[in-house]
Amino acid sequence: MTDQKPPLPDATPLDDAARAAWLYYVAGKTQDQIAQELGISRQRAQRLVSKAVAEGLIHVRLEHPVARCMELEAALSDTFGLKRCRVALGLGAGADPIGALAPVAAAELERVLSASDPRVVAVGTGRTLRAMAEELRPMLCPQHRIVSLNGNIAPDGSASFFDVIMRIADKVRAAHYPMPLPVIASSLEERDLFFSLPPVHRAREIAQNADVVLVGVGEMLEEPPLLKDGFLDREELDEMRAAGAIGEIAGWAYDSAGRYLTCGTNTRTAGVRVDPSDDRVTLGIAAGETKRAPLLAALRGRLINGMITDEETATALLNA
Repeated sequence: MTDQKPPLPDATPLDDAARAAWLYYVAGKTQDQIAQELGISRQRAQRLVSKAVAEGLIHVRLEHPVARCMELEAALSDTFGLKRCRVALGLGAGADPIGALAPVAAAELERVLSASDPRVVAVGTGRTLRAMAEELRPMLCPQHRIVSLNGNIAPDGSASFFDVIMRIADKVRAAHYPMPLPVIASSLEERDLFFSLPPVHRAREIAQNADVVLVGVGEMLEEPPLLKDGFLDREELDEMRAAGAIGEIAGWAYDSAGRYLTCGTNTRTAGVRVDPSDDRVTLGIAAGETKRAPLLAALRGRLINGMITDEETATALLNA
């Protein structure tokens, strides 16, 4: 009896887009050449390449350091005493800065993970870090450990869409320690119960002793992510804003001086709080107009001692 070969996967509508993008970005062919090779019009070839980019099939990473960005990195490091700083080229007015930050943040994480000595890397959650994880190149890093700073459970009990630790671990093949608990517990008693569970206790212990920390920096405006995602309600948000809340890191809200609040959801936030420390690099990854005040406050309070941002945000922070 002869062995049967497994059936080939069915073609998808993105196949042509992927093929066109490969020819354009990797093979270096012009759109006219792509059109000829695929037997389509030049206009369709152009649309296919654009579709591949829009669908995230192609990841572009700039490897050349730009002088203006390097000047901003040096100025930010001098002004705020940063251990590490990267400034990405801006995407222009109206563009989502995450597209600029993600490849730069991924390159920085790859630099950290390329070390031969074992390291513990603690990561937060959110859109920016999720985009960073998607940009990571595959690596083999069994010497390192990746640990989550905060919970990965949404208010309805489902896994958070913006949890990143599993995505990173899949790319780098490192031991990883998720935080199996809500971002914010419903009560102090519930939070303490979660903390008493051995897997959570172990993950928290590892995170508290991390060598490198990567976090997003959230704002506490009218519609902050914590409100949109259902982790706090409008009354709690108003209470915390009245107490001076201007930003949050890993679910912990802080004021304009970078001091954590002692009210509201901070009394039952279930993750590990990122406190000032000169013994490690704590990278805040954020950009955009709404992130300027939270970033400045985090820098003032030394909640972060490293930063990845874009040109526009860097310039605004230096002029603040």
